[in-house]
Amino acid sequence: MKFKAFLTAAALLAATTAASAEGPVVRIATEGAYAPWNFSGPNGKLQGFEIELADELCARMKVKCEIVAQNWDGIIPALEGRKYDAIMAAMSVTPQREKVISFSTPYAAGINGFAVLSDSPLGKLPGTGETYSLDTQEAGAKTRIDEMKVLLKGKVVGVQGATTASTFMETYFKDIADIREYKTTEEHNFDLMSGRLDAVVANATVLAAALDKPDMKGAQLAGPIFSGGVFGVIAVGLRKDDSALKAKFDDAIKAAIADGTVKRLSEKWFKVDVSPRG
Repeated sequence: MKFKAFLTAAALLAATTAASAEGPVVRIATEGAYAPWNFSGPNGKLQGFEIELADELCARMKVKCEIVAQNWDGIIPALEGRKYDAIMAAMSVTPQREKVISFSTPYAAGINGFAVLSDSPLGKLPGTGETYSLDTQEAGAKTRIDEMKVLLKGKVVGVQGATTASTFMETYFKDIADIREYKTTEEHNFDLMSGRLDAVVANATVLAAALDKPDMKGAQLAGPIFSGGVFGVIAVGLRKDDSALKAKFDDAIKAAIADGTVKRLSEKWFKVDVSPRG
């Protein structure tokens, strides 16, 4: 019996040692419904730019990475409730969010635009094909926005709730368009194609990926692509008391930007470099 107990204890010790050798576990939440940033593939496995980037960052931090899917509207409360340790879900840094959680150094820039039906009058929104920073090109962006207001007056525009796209519409088009919030981008895209919306606003890389699919045939990007301002930058969301984990993410992200890893992954998933500037 003593020998058997010894073997059991040895086995437990070996398992504990093996687990320790893998390093600590960091649980990261993502939405899983925001392709190509993060989404659930045909086999149910999470995929996308942020999934691959999370794996890269965890390897640099020498931790075991566990990525879990979480609905967008509960993603910050669940972080505060310690369901997981971090959020990587194309989440922009905003003053409102910074009141509740902290953020790592940014790993991507947010670029947003409009999608409309190709045969709609909105297909000729001013500024199509142009890009404007709401920080460094504010005057030009404001001019285009004022021109767009004429065509968007009285139109119904869909956005995902609690996002910077929603903030953008409330900031610039609140008294112009009927703004409708949805739980996911897939839901507002469906209503656009069904004729219940005149336009949608979302991250331009997400819209571009959706427009490549057969179920959005007949839709297109229209108007300028906007960045900066309310769209800010995208970073890892963390609890305010997790300063040590924030420092690890900061170092790993800076290294991944410096050696071109973020550029390589963003060009793989988006066909453009979304690395943060400056």
